Amino acid sequence: MIKIYQAMLALGHGRPGALIMVSRVPWISYNWGPYGVGANVLWAPGDPAQGWAYSEDAIRASVKFAESKGRKLAGLVITNPDNPTGLTIPVEKQVSLAKAALEAGVAFVLFDWMYHYVTDESPMDLNSFLKYFSPEERKRLIFLDGITKSLGGSNIRNCHVIADDSVIKFIVARASHGVIPPFYSLAVAMAAYEMGYLEAAKTIIEPTNASRVVLRGLLESCGMQHIIGKGYYAFINVGEFLKAKGWADSEPLGQYLAENHGVAIVPGAFFSPFGADWVRFSYATPAERTEGAFRRLVEGLESLKK
Repeated sequence: MIKIYQAMLALGHGRPGALIMVSRVPWISYNWGPYGVGANVLWAPGDPAQGWAYSEDAIRASVKFAESKGRKLAGLVITNPDNPTGLTIPVEKQVSLAKAALEAGVAFVLFDWMYHYVTDESPMDLNSFLKYFSPEERKRLIFLDGITKSLGGSNIRNCHVIADDSVIKFIVARASHGVIPPFYSLAVAMAAYEMGYLEAAKTIIEPTNASRVVLRGLLESCGMQHIIGKGYYAFINVGEFLKAKGWADSEPLGQYLAENHGVAIVPGAFFSPFGADWVRFSYATPAERTEGAFRRLVEGLESLKK
């Protein structure tokens, strides 16, 4: 990702200090990664009731805001399915958002599709997706994919980047002396491709899909505000319980639930201030484990009111 940010800066507007736009509650590294190469982070406008989803108007407004500060947008990051919220964006909407960004002057659009195989629908099809864009527009698109999530190997850091020739050459030139090839993850990837990727990923995809159905029903029955699309995660609003305990945000909740109720969550406050009342709940496990973990979560939350 660091090399991608560098490419966005250098090949985009050529201006250090340009902005990388991310969602209102983004994955943690999108908050700090750009700063390491001289970029800045801009949180896009968003409504929690809509899962902080991007809109075309919000993208255009963000570009105008940047211009008012003397800045340019080097890149927009679109994650689908999203981490941490689990929000899923239809293909047509992804295309519309990207075109709005490019037309407004955003130099590059990065599609993070790391979770797109973990769904009960078909994964993204890059070849059909690219047909929506002109040859000139395609030069400004970057795609991130890999085996880390679809094979359940969060400890196997492996991804690949698909982009225009100029972007790839820029990244390779700077990675040649700064990146150690991850031989183990390459071996895992080769084995998965030889087996047939969907077949290799089945042991992760099928239990997670089943868990998603169970969790969606549990969330709807308990009445808590939540976001659940595809991928691994649900994002759950636990603000009423935090207030009952007198906690300012969800940060202390992670340790409390782990120590007292045997369930692990990630506090939404870790992602951005806008996630302060929320938690990320992973259901990438068999349905019975997900159901048990959710019941312990609810038990732990209710205990905060006592």
